[in-house]
Amino acid sequence: MTVPTAANAPAFASSAGPDDADGRTRFEELIAADDRVEPSDWMPEAYRKTLVRQISQHAHSEVIGMQPEANWIGRAPSLKRKAILMAKVQDEAGHGLYLYSAAQTLGTDRDTMFEQLIAGSAKYSSIFNYLTPTWADMGSIGWLVDGAAICNQVPLCRASYGPYGRAMVRICKEESFHQRQGFEILLSLMAGTPEQRAMAQESVNRWYWPALMMFGPPDDESPNSQQSMAWNIKRLSNDGLRQRFIDMLVPQAEVLGVTLPDPDLRWNEERGHYDHGPLDWDEFHEVLAGRGQANAQRLERRRQAHEDGAWVREAARAYAERMAARREERFEKVAS
Repeated sequence: MTVPTAANAPAFASSAGPDDADGRTRFEELIAADDRVEPSDWMPEAYRKTLVRQISQHAHSEVIGMQPEANWIGRAPSLKRKAILMAKVQDEAGHGLYLYSAAQTLGTDRDTMFEQLIAGSAKYSSIFNYLTPTWADMGSIGWLVDGAAICNQVPLCRASYGPYGRAMVRICKEESFHQRQGFEILLSLMAGTPEQRAMAQESVNRWYWPALMMFGPPDDESPNSQQSMAWNIKRLSNDGLRQRFIDMLVPQAEVLGVTLPDPDLRWNEERGHYDHGPLDWDEFHEVLAGRGQANAQRLERRRQAHEDGAWVREAARAYAERMAARREERFEKVAS
């Protein structure tokens, strides 16, 4: 077992220089052919930096995203619900691992990325800075938040960077179960007592707009989006993804019996899509800047967990060093 550190992080990323004409030509050919760029291939430094930023932010979001739901494991209304929620939180931890591992192939070690997260210098999805005061929030997170994640992440399965695209295949399969779980929680609540139905609707009212903002700011205010699409990292624009998500939500809301809290939501026959009301981008930027409901709480708990787990990392590192020493001793005996 090897514990990733700055000293032993995999150096998979190509070391070709910035003026490698053959490498650049090959890179452009791969992008034009809609093929995969692999860690050993030459790539522009801007492409590498964009991937590290996007993949690490995605990984951070998975890790921080465990907290709102982990808070409800002990309070879930049945043993079955507890077990399902625990499995979901474990899935999120696994997603973070896949993504940190993919980012490491670009030459940025996991320790560095994690230190940036707990220091507050790295961003993660603003959606996880909202509080979860009711059990219905577990349904809204699954249906709305994980639903938005699937809508955003399925196209990433075809991302031009190989390790990222391959990691996304398994993540999306698991996220689809998470979305169904949330839908089923809300469906059960909406078939329950008036109080349960009111709790479900109130939760949907709170999570609907933040979920729509998960896709990022409007296209004309998203400077990175166009370049990411040109490199085939992203396949759809922020607004395109948001529209797809809204079109998907409306019939699902009808099945659930909940009302989406947008008085401007209506079908546009000419466009073939639903029109929607304006989003509160001031709120989005406030949360992103660290002034949301739970920004400080989320980071402090992550920091504390990191400190509490120091002994585990030290033990794992000592074990890895001992096993490496034993292998070296066996090799020397065989060689002699």
